[in-house]
Amino acid sequence: MIEVQVKWPVNPFRSERFAAGWLPAAEAVLRYGATHWSFTRNYDGRLDFIQTAHFPTKAHFERYWYSEEITAKRVEMASLYQVPIVPTMWEILGSGDAVEPEAEVSPLQEAPS
Repeated sequence: MIEVQVKWPVNPFRSERFAAGWLPAAEAVLRYGATHWSFTRNYDGRLDFIQTAHFPTKAHFERYWYSEEITAKRVEMASLYQVPIVPTMWEILGSGDAVEPEAEVSPLQEAPS
């Protein structure tokens, strides 16, 4: 199993259009054999996005990335992001999810004066 990361540095004043336009393409990985996907945006630097997906093999990712559908979407949105976009492959050595989130921790109380 591999995780693929695609870092998308978006051009100024185009981040909202990119976010809305690429989200369906990011989710489309599920139709190409991915078992997990995410599309995240930097909370503070709103022009940086990261797309991740888990695939059984690199060939599964390439089937998605070079498909007519995704190639056409990259071309359609080319003026919104900076090139080159270079996907990176990572071997998954471990991962996990919480079944139930931990109980909410209350903020530290001020010490009495």
